[in-house]
Formats: sequence, C-alpha cells, structure tokens
Amino acid sequence: MAVRITFETHSTTTDNEAGLATGWLPGELSNAGCEQARLLGTRRRDDAVDVVFTSDLARAVQTATLAFQSTTIPVLHDWRLRECDYGELNGAPRSKVIDPILEYLNAPYPGGESWTQAVTRVGGFLEDLPTRWAGCHVIVIGHVATRWGLDHYIKGRRLEELALEEFSWREGWEYTL
Repeated sequence: MAVRITFETHSTTTDNEAGLATGWLPGELSNAGCEQARLLGTRRRDDAVDVVFTSDLARAVQTATLAFQSTTIPVLHDWRLRECDYGELNGAPRSKVIDPILEYLNAPYPGGESWTQAVTRVGGFLEDLPTRWAGCHVIVIGHVATRWGLDHYIKGRRLEELALEEFSWREGWEYTL
C-alpha cells in the first residue's frame, strides 16, 4: 500500500529574515513564522492526517508544535529529516552557503556534509516509512534537503537540477511513496 506524503517547510525563522543559512543550528521562528505555523495547522487539521514527522531541529519542531498542538495527531521527530549540515558555515550568510551550492553537491561543506549525503539521509527515512505507515497520510515538516530527498527518491529528479532551481514557497508538496 502507498503512503501519501504532504511535505511542508518549517515556517520563517529569524535567521531567514536576517539572510543567514541556519543549517544544523536550532533556529527560531520569527513572529511571522509563528503565524505561518498556526495557519499550517488550520490548513491541514482536517486533511485526515495520520502522523506528522518533523526534523528534530528546533525550527521544524516549533512549526509542528504550533501547527498541531491542539490535535490528537502524533508528531514524531526524526534527525534524518534535518537540513544539510553546513559544518563551519552553519549560521553563515546565505550567499556564502547557497551561492556555491554546486561545489557542495558531492563534496562536504568544511566540517559538514554534502547535499548528496543529506539527501541520502532522507532516503533512509523514506525506506523505513512504509513499514509502519503504509496506507496512511503523512505530513513531513523539514528543510530544503528534506524536499530534495523527496523529489530525488520519489520523483527521480537529479540533485544538479534541484540545486539550480529557484526555491519558491507554497502550501505543501504532494508525493506518493
């Protein structure tokens, strides 16, 4: 049986607003991000969701908590849904991390990991998902690396293609695993 996955990005953080690439740092939702998270909950509450999986980084956990705290939907944290580890560049200006992104598709950031490694982590999560959640509707709250993992493993998209794409926020991405 298939697993229906709805992917949502974590809400806007203070780092996003400051132009910083948070990476594996916790991050904190901004005031606008807190409102976005509440709206996410309103938008998804009646979607017959069986479970919410979120990255264990604080900004994703905070998004899930604000969105689903008044429901009985279980929220589970999984480290494999984390953003790419930018190593020494965690918290650096986005231009230093994202502009040279193609350099780090296969080679790790100094002291961190490559995008290929990050996406492979997400692949491990996807491999495990049907063992417990087959036939279910799952919401995944994560980061760029999380979405790239979904696009790569489920839709067969190449990382080089994803890296060149301009990110544009929207109300969820739908996948069937």
